[in-house]
Amino acid sequence: MSSQMLRRATVSGTVLLSLLAVPAHATADSAPAATGTAALAKPDLEGVRAVLRAARQQGAPGALARIDDRDTVYRAVTGVADRKTGRTISTLDRFRIGSVTKTFSAVVLLQLVDEKKLRLDTSVNHYLPGLLPDDRITVRHVLSHRSGLYDYTNDMFARTVPGFEAVRTKVFTYRELVKRSLRHARTNRPGAAYSYSNTNFVVAGMLIEKLTGRSVQTAYQDRIFEPLKLRDTFYVHPDTKLPGRHARGYLTPDTPGAALVDATRQTTSWAQSAGSIISTAGDLNTFLSALLRGKLTSAASLDQMQRWWKVNSNTSYGLGLRRRTLSCGVSVYGHTGAVQGYYTYAFTSKDGKRSLSAAVNTSNNGTVLNTMFGTLESAFCGKRAKTLRGSAAGVERYEDIAPGVVRD
Repeated sequence: MSSQMLRRATVSGTVLLSLLAVPAHATADSAPAATGTAALAKPDLEGVRAVLRAARQQGAPGALARIDDRDTVYRAVTGVADRKTGRTISTLDRFRIGSVTKTFSAVVLLQLVDEKKLRLDTSVNHYLPGLLPDDRITVRHVLSHRSGLYDYTNDMFARTVPGFEAVRTKVFTYRELVKRSLRHARTNRPGAAYSYSNTNFVVAGMLIEKLTGRSVQTAYQDRIFEPLKLRDTFYVHPDTKLPGRHARGYLTPDTPGAALVDATRQTTSWAQSAGSIISTAGDLNTFLSALLRGKLTSAASLDQMQRWWKVNSNTSYGLGLRRRTLSCGVSVYGHTGAVQGYYTYAFTSKDGKRSLSAAVNTSNNGTVLNTMFGTLESAFCGKRAKTLRGSAAGVERYEDIAPGVVRD
């Protein structure tokens, strides 16, 4: 399906068949658009491999990366997908993408904006009466993490392994998760500051289901997975299994030296529209490339997604979309993801012509998380990351599970 066909289908409503700890405050970011692929150096594949090897040495059983650069595909792997069988990890393996799911959810809502079924600056309570305690919280505030809604995962995963085991097979409703958030005071008044919260994208899922009259699974399938032919991308909640060939995920306990916990099977019901999609590196690259090339929304909606709020010296957040500025001055667009057992970096260039997705099959390991940032430097700047020890300046200090819980 061409980009025009995809956009026309989205706008007309006739489409086929749908982390990280960051500073609590941010300011509007009016920085100019970054360079496109024409200015990019050739990817440093050996640099990517060095990052993956470092992540493995730091505790990840396996690590993978795939770069799609116009007509050229680069692949790198190290370690295992399954610690019991010893099977080598592959870029064909499926894995849980965590909060990269947020970008999918934002795309669906922006498509609904194109269809004139949703307005970004309208109160969430207009669409979901009585859900939130403040009528000033708008859809835009939710998608940009500026609602002030407390992140319920802070309580849920204050203790990593016990928290996970308590919800591994549990099935939540969206409203149950929102109620957990509303037990706490809000972090700021609506629109005043950026404060990352999974609660925002639980609300996003509720909006999707209310406005489409269908499940988020169906919305993702009909609006994104099928049109882009993402054959290895799934939303199986509340099923606990990853379908087909996949990398097993291993959760690092809080106690140093404790054995990794196999977290592969879980409902991820605590996350849902905030973090439950399963995919592959190739499918994620296809998705982000299509998004930045204007194949999934109108140009106006893509522009709205890229109205940035500054998070730190090299990171800004739009609507379900991150912008990262690298050491070479190039900015890349996508999201990071964490869910028990997996970390993901998925980013593309401004023009969508070069994309990187990289993942490890462990989580709750801040050193590994920050080391993996180096894959972006090698993929888009064409040079080895300055540090492979997880201390690069400006990198997020922790994952998007329980962003308010400081462990390192």
